[in-house]
Amino acid sequence: MITLYDYELSGNCYKLRLLMSILDIGHKTVPIDFYPGREHKSEWFLKLNPLGQLPVIDDDGLILRDAQAILVYLASKYDPSGKWYPRDNPALLGEISQWLAFADGITTTASAARLHDALFYDFDIEAARAGAHRLFRLLDEHLWFGEQQGRDWICSAAYPTIADIACFPYIMLSEEGGIPRQDYPAIRRWCDRVKRIKGFIVMSGVFPAGPARAAA
Repeated sequence: MITLYDYELSGNCYKLRLLMSILDIGHKTVPIDFYPGREHKSEWFLKLNPLGQLPVIDDDGLILRDAQAILVYLASKYDPSGKWYPRDNPALLGEISQWLAFADGITTTASAARLHDALFYDFDIEAARAGAHRLFRLLDEHLWFGEQQGRDWICSAAYPTIADIACFPYIMLSEEGGIPRQDYPAIRRWCDRVKRIKGFIVMSGVFPAGPARAAA
């Protein structure tokens, strides 16, 4: 069984819990006292991940770190449909990879702003917020043009991929870092679609989808 070394309030840990729920992957969690205990910097944890970062998984002795890398692993190994990370579609894999890198950018901006405001991390808050807004504008435009073409998800597939899971959490949590989403309507619609994926679960600050609107 997979063991996830987890911090409940971490968006990067949540994206793994979310994918494992969607794919119905059995797992257990080991809570890590990220704040204020800084257990991720403890001697025992650094033996698991010398970078001192969450999340980490242990899958029957295979230790993996980095949320995006773990998403790739989980989808490759545990998704029988092959849709969340379609290994037989090189073009789509390329798309997914570029959006996984984009998700890292969201982490270094929107997540950094959240850590500054909620956990008092010493980050350049104005630079973090400005960087997040720049990425949100790019994603909102990308999603809007996709909607005009009948596409609901970040990548060109007719179904969600791990790119959607990777980008979702810190966008949903952005207001905890002083980054409002009211100017990004396509992002808000996409967030609602993600919330309606079968197996979706919530975390603190991420709420379920509201009632579906009736067709006009």
